[in-house]
Amino acid sequence: MIKFTLRRLLSGAVLLVVVTSASFFLAHLAIGDPTAALLGDSATPVQRAALRHQLGLDRPLLVQFWDWFSHALHGDFGTSWRNFQPVSDQISIRVPVTLSVVIAATVLAALIGLAVGIATGLRPRGVLARVLKVASVVLFALPGFWVSLILVLTFAIKLRWFPAVGYVPLAHSGTEWLRSITLPSIALALGAIVMIAEQLRNGFLEVTHQDFIRTLRARGLSSRRVTLHVLRNASPAALTVLAVMFVGLLGGAIVVEIVFNLPGIGSLTQSASQIGDIPVLLGLTVVTVVFVVVVNFLLDLVLGWVNPKVREK
Repeated sequence: MIKFTLRRLLSGAVLLVVVTSASFFLAHLAIGDPTAALLGDSATPVQRAALRHQLGLDRPLLVQFWDWFSHALHGDFGTSWRNFQPVSDQISIRVPVTLSVVIAATVLAALIGLAVGIATGLRPRGVLARVLKVASVVLFALPGFWVSLILVLTFAIKLRWFPAVGYVPLAHSGTEWLRSITLPSIALALGAIVMIAEQLRNGFLEVTHQDFIRTLRARGLSSRRVTLHVLRNASPAALTVLAVMFVGLLGGAIVVEIVFNLPGIGSLTQSASQIGDIPVLLGLTVVTVVFVVVVNFLLDLVLGWVNPKVREK
């Protein structure tokens, strides 16, 4: 298990270096000269040249990369080109907002998806299984922003159960914090619930018809113990989907944060993209990749515990 853990840590570190390095060069290649967006069309060539020198854009690209990379290793992502504030400070303020919504959505999707997946797996021709099929079609057809707006109109404006917009930090009020992230979390979790439930249901159906399950039943094991064996063998695929969905929810948070006016990394990504604020975009890329690496590492550990054969890969 130690060798397995070390291999996963090494592969995660390599992924982090490769992705962030590639992102640096791709960002500079795609954005090019950001001085026009930063200064406006009325800026003179002298003003643009002065700003390029101030931002260090007149240096060779490899020199710029090494300067950024060496500082990023210590958690320093430079300063924003828009407001000249430290990128690390801006991200650290917004990360808790996005993580609050994404983690809540992931937990909600895992709990409901697990319950629905097990129920439909045990009764594949039941009413709930039919509802799941219809829900999978409907939810994937509806745009995320439309679902968010419906939730706001119904539960915030009409029923007044939750606030329509805004975010309350957990340190200020636990109750208000929970109320402020409930609707955004539900909006993010709906599609993930269906995917996890369907994956677990399909895994249940596949494992249930295998020979070792018939052997367990023939030995007289109770239905509960047989179900636990089926769940353990069907869960790896659902866990993988859950990890992938967590990463996907980070990207989907952009739309939700805009609709609910949440000051998270999604809204920061949007504003930085509009003006080509490369230091902010690179800092957000590093943070996102770190989340991906951590989630995949935890997934590998869980899968290695559930299925020891995974450790041999």
